[in-house]
Amino acid sequence: MKIAIIGSGKGSNAKAIIEAEKNGLLGMAQIVGIFSDIEKSGILDIANEYSVNCKWLECNSDSARLNNEDALKWIKILDDYSPDLIVLAGLMKIVPKVFIDHYDGRIINLHPSLLPSFKGINAIQQAHEYGVKISGCTIHWVSEDLDAGKIIAQAPVRLMPSDSLDACVQKIRGAEHTLLPMTVANLSFEFKDMQH
Repeated sequence: MKIAIIGSGKGSNAKAIIEAEKNGLLGMAQIVGIFSDIEKSGILDIANEYSVNCKWLECNSDSARLNNEDALKWIKILDDYSPDLIVLAGLMKIVPKVFIDHYDGRIINLHPSLLPSFKGINAIQQAHEYGVKISGCTIHWVSEDLDAGKIIAQAPVRLMPSDSLDACVQKIRGAEHTLLPMTVANLSFEFKDMQH
C-alpha cells in the first residue's frame, strides 16, 4: 500500500510514520512521498533528512480552503506517485470536494481531539480552555464536512487541571505519534485483504 503524507508544519507525525517504516512497523505500507503546501516547512526538512521523495505543493490562496484549481494541480502531482492512501498529518488547508472525490475512500486525517468534540482549528486549545479531563486524538476518513468523516481510531489522553496548554499539546502529540503509524499499518493489512 503506497502512502503519501501531506502536512503544513513541523512534520513530527510524518517522522513517526517514517520511523515506524524503518523499524518494520508499518505493515504492508510504504511511504512514496511527503508533501507540503508550505515551501519552507519542517515536514519537507524531515523528508530530506530521511531521503524520502518530497515536494512543495504550490497553492495561490492564503485562505483556509484549497481552491479547485490548486486541488487539480495537487492531484496531477500526487497521481504520479499512485498513492493508495493519503495521510493528512497537520495539513492546515481544507481540501475541496474535487480532491476528496478523486481519492474517494483513500484520504485519512489526523485531528488532535476526540471527535466529534472540538472540531476545526486550535482543537487542543479549545479542549484546554474548556477544562476537559480527557481529550486525545482521532483518525478519520476525510469527507466534505470538516472533521466529520467516519472515525477509524482514537486515543484518549488524560489532561490534568495543572497542565499548561503546552503540556496538553505534548501529551496529545505523543498519542498521535503512536496512533497514526499503528492505524496506517492496520489499514495496510485491510488493503492487502481487499486486493485479493
